[in-house]
Amino acid sequence: MSPQSLQMVLALALGFAVAGLCSSAYQLATSRLPSFGLLATGPSAGAFAAVPLLMLSAPFLIMRNTLLGESQGGNRFQFVFFATLLAGFWSLMSGLVLVQTASLLLA
Repeated sequence: MSPQSLQMVLALALGFAVAGLCSSAYQLATSRLPSFGLLATGPSAGAFAAVPLLMLSAPFLIMRNTLLGESQGGNRFQFVFFATLLAGFWSLMSGLVLVQTASLLLA
């Protein structure tokens, strides 16, 4: 495995781990599940503060919603596949941003 491939796999895993951590920390602090509905409150300080949380926890939320929808209604394979691709790509990109930020801060 090439070093670039290993870096991408680690960034993907880091992105999913941070997404789960942010989602669980929000749930621990507020006793309710995070959702994309946090942005639906209109222009307010709470909606503005929810943007970074949702940017980091989006892969976890996408997969949670997809798996809950699958168990309740039986989603089509294409929808589940697309949601998994979207969550994986989002996780990879957020993981790369976190790795780049960490390398800048530690250098």
